[in-house]
Amino acid sequence: MKMKKPNISEQLTPGEFSQIFDEEDPYLSQMNISGSTFEHETIDRVHLSNMIISKCSFQNNSFQRIDLTDVQFEHCDFSNADLSEASIHRVTFKNCKFMGADLSDGRFGHVTFNECLLNLSQFGDSKMEKVTFQACNLTSADFYQCKLKEVEYTDSKLDGVSFDRTKLKGIDLSTSQFDSLVVSLEDLKGCIVSEWQALAFARMLGLVVK
Repeated sequence: MKMKKPNISEQLTPGEFSQIFDEEDPYLSQMNISGSTFEHETIDRVHLSNMIISKCSFQNNSFQRIDLTDVQFEHCDFSNADLSEASIHRVTFKNCKFMGADLSDGRFGHVTFNECLLNLSQFGDSKMEKVTFQACNLTSADFYQCKLKEVEYTDSKLDGVSFDRTKLKGIDLSTSQFDSLVVSLEDLKGCIVSEWQALAFARMLGLVVK
């Protein structure tokens, strides 16, 4: 899958995330932000573009309808944050935490989650095109009624993930690990799985494999 990487300027201005309060609109661009703690805040329609953000904590924030374009996040914590109805394009998340985060009803394009903790995260009703989860922990995450196109789950933990009402045709789960998934037989058609995963699905269907 050919992914578009974030288009980020070589020269960025150092800053703090709290500078967003200095703007008439909640918009930050062309900045390098590191080590900011910005928690328990409510800001609607935040717009971030052309940025590198590292070692920042955004726990328990409400960032509904956030717009992220050409941003690189590293070692950031979005645990229990509300990022619902987000628009996220050409963005990478490296070693970030999204435990219990709400990313439902979002629009994702050319997005990479690498070595991220996404336990109990919610992606319900989202549209994803060219999105990859690499070596992520997605235990008990929810992908209810999502539209997935060219989405990859590589070397990730998917135990207890719900794909209820989400078609998995063409989705490759073969390198990821799980004991159980929530998915219907109809929506599982065309999903790419390994041999041992096929046996696991057979057991989930109540078949006895000799």
